Amino acid sequence: MADVVDKATRSRMMSGIKGRNTSPELLVRKQLHALGFRYRIHCSHLPGKPDVVLPKHRVVIFIHGCFWHGHDCHLFKSPSTNVEFWENKISRNRQRDAEVLADLEHKGWRVLTVWECSIKGKNKVGVPSVVRLVAEWIVSKEMRGEISGT
Repeated sequence: MADVVDKATRSRMMSGIKGRNTSPELLVRKQLHALGFRYRIHCSHLPGKPDVVLPKHRVVIFIHGCFWHGHDCHLFKSPSTNVEFWENKISRNRQRDAEVLADLEHKGWRVLTVWECSIKGKNKVGVPSVVRLVAEWIVSKEMRGEISGT
């Protein structure tokens, strides 16, 4: 299927999508704070500049958009225009995610990934459940965790 807007318009629309302080990120952060967790955001001294960093627990949390990180869920659909560009971009994002994860674990950080599909979409778990799962994971001793839609 052809794109419904011209190339310049699509480029402008895509460049306007922000990478920090997204709505899923804000929802999770607000609820974690309400539960008493204190954190830092986007720490530039850590690999990947994690969305949420809890130094007390030695935990970092990434809240990933399913499209940008190529998650295998209903929210990810590979674009049908400029296919080679998007395949390379999403492949590189996945590769970078794996490198950052390995680097953080090597440095002794515990890593949790919360996927966008757990918060929105037809298979969502919902914000209260996601935050409960995040809080439980933070106080656990697991080194790696992932929360996605059902």
